[in-house]
Amino acid sequence: MQAQYIENLQKAYKSLRQHTDFCPEVLLVLGSGLGKFAESIDKVGEVSYKDIEGMPISTVAGHEGKFVFGYIGGVKVVVMQGRVHYYEGYSSQDCVMPVRLMGMAGAKVMFVTNAAGGIKYPEIGALMRITDHISLVPSPLIGPNWERLGKRFPDMTKPYDEQLGKIVDDTAKQLGINLGTGVYIQFSGPSYETASEVRMAQIMGADAVGMSTAIEVIAARHMGIRVVGISCITNPACGITSMSLDNVDEGEAVERTGGKLQQLIFESIKKIKEVL
Repeated sequence: MQAQYIENLQKAYKSLRQHTDFCPEVLLVLGSGLGKFAESIDKVGEVSYKDIEGMPISTVAGHEGKFVFGYIGGVKVVVMQGRVHYYEGYSSQDCVMPVRLMGMAGAKVMFVTNAAGGIKYPEIGALMRITDHISLVPSPLIGPNWERLGKRFPDMTKPYDEQLGKIVDDTAKQLGINLGTGVYIQFSGPSYETASEVRMAQIMGADAVGMSTAIEVIAARHMGIRVVGISCITNPACGITSMSLDNVDEGEAVERTGGKLQQLIFESIKKIKEVL
């Protein structure tokens, strides 16, 4: 973490506070195709990434690029409607700036979601709670450490909080939602993985593949933020079936969940309040 980046982060936080004094308890990161979930919270305000000094801007369709502040069942939340990706040309440190800003603003829990290719669960619309991850992207912690954010060598034994995971699992059972569990692996993208790369991922222990999330979780855990995450399977990973990945539609996967994913996330966040 270079001195210039730390300076930029401080400026970005000061800029954010010129637009809002909201202090969230939970950060909800919305993956591709899930942006509309932000419209269902009790909104009190929003801040576009473009209005925050030095903030990286998403260039991907379906990622609006703004923070939406409000409440879910009395829980103070900030919804990250759109993320920036390593494949857009940003550094890992730039990609996690939104997470760091919300941690500095007060978030104690990050509920992260993503669109992913399924290995263990190849069905479109399947849901998988992330129990661990593998990152094939450079760590956002590379460089001098800023002690204000966290210690030099943060523990990653259990990056995904087991207590929060149990809340999500129990909520899924209560709602009658089929929720699997597994390991997520982050590739750099933007090309989809080859069949051989997916076989490699399987050998490494991965159950779903994607192009985000792992480095965000690393940054969150560095700051002491507790993490829980869900992957929405948008397609079978390359080689798992004969399906071409030319026309992957994240929206179709979300529609196949029939609103269950949003219900699961929102109801889980209401219960997470009890352990904050």
